[in-house]
Amino acid sequence: MTLALTATQVPVRVDESKCIAEKGCTACVDVCPLDVLAIDLTKGKAFMKFDECWYCLPCEQDCPTGAIEVDIPYLLR
Repeated sequence: MTLALTATQVPVRVDESKCIAEKGCTACVDVCPLDVLAIDLTKGKAFMKFDECWYCLPCEQDCPTGAIEVDIPYLLR
């Protein structure tokens, strides 16, 4: 699995101003079938740990605050 080193390398972007993981929300992590999302315990925010996204969208759809956005590549749309 490829480690996601910077936010520009990953298809799943998290708007940290909307993310409520510090309040105990783990919806995006729980619904990801590949377990590529995780919670950064120092920031209390979700992030994409591995760049292996299937673009299945449950993380985006199930996020209660709309903090998750999945960038689907043009050729897959």
